[in-house]
Amino acid sequence: MSYETILVEKKGAVTLITLNRPKSLNALNSTVLAEMIEAFAAYEADASQLCAVVTGSGDKAFAAGADIKEMSDKPSAEFYSQDFFADWTAKVVKSTRKPWIAAVNGFALGGGCELAMMADFIIASENAKFGQPEIKLGVAPGMGGSQRLARAVGKSKAMDMCLTGRMMDAAEAERAGLVSQIVAPEALLEVAMKSAEAIASMPPLASMMNKEMVNMAFETTLETGLILERRMFQVLTATEDKAEGMAAFVEKRAGNWKGR
Repeated sequence: MSYETILVEKKGAVTLITLNRPKSLNALNSTVLAEMIEAFAAYEADASQLCAVVTGSGDKAFAAGADIKEMSDKPSAEFYSQDFFADWTAKVVKSTRKPWIAAVNGFALGGGCELAMMADFIIASENAKFGQPEIKLGVAPGMGGSQRLARAVGKSKAMDMCLTGRMMDAAEAERAGLVSQIVAPEALLEVAMKSAEAIASMPPLASMMNKEMVNMAFETTLETGLILERRMFQVLTATEDKAEGMAAFVEKRAGNWKGR
């Protein structure tokens, strides 16, 4: 499928999605958002694709935020009536059961930071910078920035960033728990793809359930979460992949996964 603002490539079992508006620092306009939703739906529906990587074109930005030119004259009633940004949560975060990684190069600000935080984890280059500078425009995060940032780095640092609009560099982001690892800029895509390939090599049902388990930790009490974890583990013990995985371990060979 051909897109106007993104590039989508299938590399084995990994889908690579690249934000492709380098002249606008990959700013997220309505076309980008619609095309990303479409690309994620295609990824989720394709049984051959088992992990995805989202990155930005060029070395200056992952995504430098929402497209302010597009939003500056939009009336408040229209933002509300359209439930602006709601499709992201409904059609990307909640609807994508398979894992995906954000490979962040350069600026990830505003909507760009929020998009990165929607991923299952973030791999950042040494030149990455994260921020929620919406307050400088007289508004606030609208795609989950206040909520996901607070869950990732804690109240104090999230409040600091949302109230001052300052940027967090890659080193601080790793210390704070926002990113899983930092790599050299020239190695970013290679490392992200290798991580995605490792995930794609795992049993598909176990991969989805592990993702679901970790996400549930943010939605439930510890006691409820532990019960859900046990139930998911017990469900997985009934799969063909469980039998294959344990046989492969005993026989010291790679597993041949069927996703059932």
